[in-house]
Amino acid sequence: MLIFLWAESQGKVIGFHGSLPWHLPADMHYFKTVTTGNTIVAGAKTFASFPQVLPNRTNVVVSHRDASEFPAGVTVLNSLDAVREYAAQRPTEKIFVVGGAQIFAGLIDDVDFLYRTVIDAGFDGDTWMPAIDYTKFQLIDRQPGVRNEKNTVDYAFEQYQRRS
Repeated sequence: MLIFLWAESQGKVIGFHGSLPWHLPADMHYFKTVTTGNTIVAGAKTFASFPQVLPNRTNVVVSHRDASEFPAGVTVLNSLDAVREYAAQRPTEKIFVVGGAQIFAGLIDDVDFLYRTVIDAGFDGDTWMPAIDYTKFQLIDRQPGVRNEKNTVDYAFEQYQRRS
């Protein structure tokens, strides 16, 4: 099953200069918790923003570049159709699509679940989440985040399931 996993601030901002425009440790912890033991799919730019190959996960990169240009153990798929085929061959696996915007836009009709962190603050950005028709999804869980000295903005974790 394909699951989109992302954080967005006001205005649907998801990135700035190749990284996240905010510092929200609770969201990083959430990302690690839900993706550990599963597969993540990222575009080459998003993958390049990671400090390393993410441990305890199957790392898949969507890129036209040769697999030899990526670290050992990374699976390289050269198209969104290849991602669809990869997911179809693993119907019981959780496959988290983690960006970027072009990957989200290209797979919007294929995604089964949305895991969105909503950040109730404005940030400068140069990358935005593509439009999602939320009438095609049902909110199945919402957990307000805890604002504290490390997580200095209001936020919430939301999960949506595609309506059948």
